[in-house]
Amino acid sequence: MAIEVGAIVLALGLLMAVAYRGLPVIVFAPLCALLAAALSGLPLLPSYTDLFMTGVAGFVRAFFPLFLLGAVFGKMIDASGSAATIAAAMIRALGPRHAIPAVVLAGAVLTYGGVSLFVVAFAVYPLGAALFRDADIPKRLLPAAIALGAFTFTMDALPGTPQIQNIIPTRFFKTDAYAAPVVGLIGAALVLFGGLFWLDRRRAWAAAAGEGYGAGHLQEPEARTGDDLPSLGAAVLPLILVLAVNFVLSRTAWSIDLWYPEASIRKAFPATNPRDAAPSWAVIVALSVGITTTLALHARRMRVSVSASLSAATAGALPAIFNTASEVGFGTVIKSLPGFEVLRGWVLDVSRNVLLSEAVAVNALAGVTGSASGGLSIALEVMGEYYLEAARAQGVAPELLHRIASMASGGMDTLPHNGAVITLLAITGLTHRQSYPDIFAITLIKTAVVLALALSAASLPG
Repeated sequence: MAIEVGAIVLALGLLMAVAYRGLPVIVFAPLCALLAAALSGLPLLPSYTDLFMTGVAGFVRAFFPLFLLGAVFGKMIDASGSAATIAAAMIRALGPRHAIPAVVLAGAVLTYGGVSLFVVAFAVYPLGAALFRDADIPKRLLPAAIALGAFTFTMDALPGTPQIQNIIPTRFFKTDAYAAPVVGLIGAALVLFGGLFWLDRRRAWAAAAGEGYGAGHLQEPEARTGDDLPSLGAAVLPLILVLAVNFVLSRTAWSIDLWYPEASIRKAFPATNPRDAAPSWAVIVALSVGITTTLALHARRMRVSVSASLSAATAGALPAIFNTASEVGFGTVIKSLPGFEVLRGWVLDVSRNVLLSEAVAVNALAGVTGSASGGLSIALEVMGEYYLEAARAQGVAPELLHRIASMASGGMDTLPHNGAVITLLAITGLTHRQSYPDIFAITLIKTAVVLALALSAASLPG
């Protein structure tokens, strides 16, 4: 059994090394999985075609529309200037005296409205850099401020966020995007205020040392201004519609299964369970409404043609979903190996509290893969059914499993090899050495909040 356990540990280590070096996970995830299968005595080709590809196909089938529509919506919001308008309005409202909260809230509004994290970084950076320069705050703190607004509480804690990290658990726990709203709101508040406190202390320490914005920075931006930007109302409307439609279809009496009667669906599509698919359907419809509204309002204002925007969005969505799907395929192979039962026992022995055990497992795998969605998918693919059974035995609601898993995915995922972190630093023209310590501090705050909630969530109301 030691050989089988070692095979899994070796495969995980290699996958982490590959992700850290920026090599394509879509290529190396199956190779790592097949290495573990071979060392465990399983035949290679069936492990690839019947295990790995089954996991990949299942994930793509479930979530491809969300990746694609999310990428298209984000591109449209960016190309129309709406993202720049919203960020500028938030920054104007708070002003240079509150530069850090302004940048954080600008990113938060865009992310919660359904805009992808990468688009948010591109949109907020030019305005944030100008604000930090006016307030004479060190530029090295800007990536952490953007990360706090876009990569943390609005990505996975706030109920109803349409980001994929909040949708993946619905497949495993039969929940919706608004699962455990009280826990999500408490977690979001703790992360937001904890992160703002840290960044303000860092600003004060820098000011006391005589450090300002600095000079000679690379990639100093030029913000979009003037008549080419839409009004704030027109810019915000598509985001509001995404949130409103998602809420109406998920949580009100006008739920999607009333529009599509369950009996009719089961007759035409016997393998489909409408109640399981409804959370994804709600986000698909919501993002479609957002895209349609953006095109209707801003098609003439877009800096590039609609066809070019669609091509760019598609080019961005395909690597994202297939990288994550490859990690799910990796998890599908791993959970079938003889040594997995031993490793699962080790993970579950971390705590008898199912929420804490889940938080540790998801957080660790997100850190290993450098991906919130990848780590979350692997953890739930491998142990989601067990956690659901253990939660029922302990009287813990599936909604709490959803919220803790979602929030845990956004903890240690932002280690140095995380793709979003690398992209953010490239956008801002800064290095890991300059800015990563403060991003890591935000990562630690988020992780600490998740673990604390996992210990206490079952006793919270709602």
